[in-house]
Amino acid sequence: MTTAQPAAGNDHYPRPQIEFRKAEGALMPHVESYYLYRHDADDIEGVERVDLGQLRFVIRGEGEVTFPDGRTEATKKVMINGPGTAAAQYRIRGPFHCFGVSLRAIGWKALIGIPAYKVTDHIIDGEKLFCEQAPMLWQRLHKMETLDEMIEAIEPLLKLRQYEVKPVPPGHLVFLRAVREWAATNDPTIDDLYARIRQSSNIGERQVQRLCKDYFAGSPAHLKRKFRAIGAAMRIYQGASVDEVVEPFSDQSHMINEVRHFTGHTPTSLRAGIDPVLAVTLDNETFHFLPDVIPESVDLRRR
Repeated sequence: MTTAQPAAGNDHYPRPQIEFRKAEGALMPHVESYYLYRHDADDIEGVERVDLGQLRFVIRGEGEVTFPDGRTEATKKVMINGPGTAAAQYRIRGPFHCFGVSLRAIGWKALIGIPAYKVTDHIIDGEKLFCEQAPMLWQRLHKMETLDEMIEAIEPLLKLRQYEVKPVPPGHLVFLRAVREWAATNDPTIDDLYARIRQSSNIGERQVQRLCKDYFAGSPAHLKRKFRAIGAAMRIYQGASVDEVVEPFSDQSHMINEVRHFTGHTPTSLRAGIDPVLAVTLDNETFHFLPDVIPESVDLRRR
């Protein structure tokens, strides 16, 4: 469990609290973690870094999310956030309470079943995807106080969903494992990704490009940019100097622009006035893209 450090400022101003649980058991291949976010302020503004898929139940409050292209969409009681292309801004009329599920890339395919590129930078109405089960669960969550209760309530729905969606093909698992290994290198190249996949499968370059769009909503080149920028932001937030993280970029200006594009912050603002939720995601290795792709060792057979 991790609880966010409260934002600096007026001691009388309501401060956000966020609690996490890592997924365990049968859902671990698909779900990275669960979280409960509470903020009792009347007006809440913030930035959300680029991420993979999220399933969210908005228990209290409502608002809007403004995506990188300037388009604004209203939050929904049950909403699914597709993988993003860049940081997004949100404004919420509180108090705001939200129970969420962070999906791995494989979980997006297994539980949502929609190609990621079709819903990039969009909010999907979860009630349409999960039918009557979603609003019924939303009503139950209102009567619960703890994150553990909410996890226990949602797990049956997620387990049922993984049997309703087509299973992830074995070749896709090869692709996802290669992405994980590729992203762990200091400065991954696109040719290296193709080479790693060729070593263990007959997946060609065009199929790799298609799978990147299906799972991550962009090309291999865009995925590389995401890994590189989030990795740099994490290191800066945790104390590294700009000089220590600039090497994979063409120069310092390039690094600053990429970090701002994917996190909504410059290296300077990462250490001062940072959104408290973003701070947790940069302080916790759990939220790096690498483990979000696929667990290092897990039995992916149906359970």
